[in-house]
Amino acid sequence: MAIPSDYDGVKLGDKMTQEFVDDIIERFKEGKKLPLKYVYQIILAVKDICYNEPTMVETHVDQGKKITVCGDTHGQYFDLMEIFRINGRPSADHAYLFNGDFVDRGSWSCEIALLLYAYKWLHPTSMFLNRGNHETDDMNRMYGFEGECKAKYNDRTFKLFSESFSALPLATLIGDKYFVLHGGLFSDDNITLDDVRKLNRHNQKQPGQSGLMMEMLWTDPQTAPGRGPSKRGVGLQFGPDVTKRFCEKNGLEAIIRSHEVRMEGYEEEHDSKCITIFSAPNYCDSTGNKGAFINIEDDYKLKFQKFDAVKHPDIKPMAYASSPMMGMM
Repeated sequence: MAIPSDYDGVKLGDKMTQEFVDDIIERFKEGKKLPLKYVYQIILAVKDICYNEPTMVETHVDQGKKITVCGDTHGQYFDLMEIFRINGRPSADHAYLFNGDFVDRGSWSCEIALLLYAYKWLHPTSMFLNRGNHETDDMNRMYGFEGECKAKYNDRTFKLFSESFSALPLATLIGDKYFVLHGGLFSDDNITLDDVRKLNRHNQKQPGQSGLMMEMLWTDPQTAPGRGPSKRGVGLQFGPDVTKRFCEKNGLEAIIRSHEVRMEGYEEEHDSKCITIFSAPNYCDSTGNKGAFINIEDDYKLKFQKFDAVKHPDIKPMAYASSPMMGMM
């Protein structure tokens, strides 16, 4: 596939380069697209990298380094740029973990997905991507990502992204202390980290209506003890006692999850053993919430940082969605 003759950007060979990443950051800010050849190349390279990662990636923070945990970014590209502006861009010494829901809602989902993938290809051992409930086909059809891929690129682009989403890990364990996953905990107290390690996510492309994958992507905390029905109609809700037992059984300090708006960008619940992080400020241009992220250095202390939404071009959220009135799933 030839590169269009009017393409004025950095060329991409068989390896990702910092120069290419820096260039596409600026191209995307200016509303420019990538040649299809590069789009396919980036998605396929990252699909292969992620496919070969375990279902739960395990990482540590070495001395003098840090990892930043981000929650949902939901296609809000200019707010992602604000994170990188105030906190630094991904590098070999500054790892990032994006905890799912990169796409849908916001109208720059292609740009976020391609940039995060480019960074994953450039820094495969210090850029971590967990799957969220919106890295799934049914969500993408309703909430905009499929339509955006077709509008900006083509149908094959969405199909390749769909295949790559199925390859993404479902969780990341940081320093044997923090279990990071998009949704939350399980319907069965007997589930352990070993069960997550053993889960073959490649046998099941989409999460379905039951099972470990669905629960990892969809569940939410509640204030009452025990478990309750989900307000979403999918998954369940889990109480502080469930979180405490899981952390004690698995030797964890806390679970870190995303999946829900928090007005201050984050919330510590369940005696600080369940932490929600959400990185899409003023979600859908209407919620008025702050965004937040967590920095973790080699002392493994959680350092929260909040930030405000920034201006973006006048393209409304859900511009590519099948129905702009869909609820906040």
